[in-house]
Amino acid sequence: MKDFKRRKDFPVLVLHNIDHSWEQHEIETALREIELIETGMKNEGHPVVSVAVERPELELYLKEFNPLDYVVLNWCESIPGIERSEALVAQTLESLSFTHTGSPPEVLHASWNKCRVKQLLETHGIPTPSWQVFDTPDATSWDIFPAIVKPSGEHCSYGITSDAVVTDKKNLRDRIAYVLETFHEPALVEDFIDGREFHVSMWGNGSVEMLPPAEMDFRTLADVHDRLCTYDAKFKPGTRHYEQIEVLLPAPLSQTERAALEKTARSAYVVMGCRDYARLDIRLRDGIFYVLDINPNPDISSDTSMAAAANLIGYPYGAMLSMLANFAALRHPLLGTA
Repeated sequence: MKDFKRRKDFPVLVLHNIDHSWEQHEIETALREIELIETGMKNEGHPVVSVAVERPELELYLKEFNPLDYVVLNWCESIPGIERSEALVAQTLESLSFTHTGSPPEVLHASWNKCRVKQLLETHGIPTPSWQVFDTPDATSWDIFPAIVKPSGEHCSYGITSDAVVTDKKNLRDRIAYVLETFHEPALVEDFIDGREFHVSMWGNGSVEMLPPAEMDFRTLADVHDRLCTYDAKFKPGTRHYEQIEVLLPAPLSQTERAALEKTARSAYVVMGCRDYARLDIRLRDGIFYVLDINPNPDISSDTSMAAAANLIGYPYGAMLSMLANFAALRHPLLGTA
């Protein structure tokens, strides 16, 4: 990021969660990632201390640390034993006067409500697919096909499979009924934008920069039901969607397309109130970039598209993490005035 003076001397407290209900391989993966985070930031020059949260009492893990001595790199996705608690992590950190990376708790909380996010986008004139919410399978008012049916309050593509894309009224009714029965929450029905899909990482505050966008290439998937990023595509190696969707980074875009994508992504980032970094899922159809989702707390592991995109512009993993900590440091009561 131009003109940003990155410091490498201040201490960083890496906060992460280990949930013993996870599979053993998941715990081992998390521990390997924490080691990469620690090593990367130490190699950049930051003194690093790592805190693993394994029980619900988050405050107890932090009581021995002085908030004035650290910037917290918040890699704590949730508090063990408390569902959907990523906002609670940020809220607890702020109540204890810790300066932390990432969006504030109210933004993290709001991001779970997909309908609220879409209303916000529409209010500000940012393209998002046409949509309706249904709390019964009666969807006679919907007449746009193909459509996609999602749980209205989930993250990480939960509930998104090939069956989520529907092409007629009967399939629509059946899929809404499935979402209502399985997730016990209203179903969000959207116009399925059957076009190119981009995962766009943004970072910064005030001056917000788009990192090189990644494209999810669906060219080998002929069936419209398969041209989407399912839960399997993101998290299950060996599955058809995981193996057949190719990630193109950087995405092949003309200068005009890139400028239009950046304008849309930056506008969505700002109106959502994202802070330090975020990832947006955006699709292109007929020259219009539609915002599908805004994730103000994306995975920043070493193998993510954000890490790869940052590396492309000269920020290897440790340097990327250092940048995130530096964005937060500007809010620190001592470092922000240094």
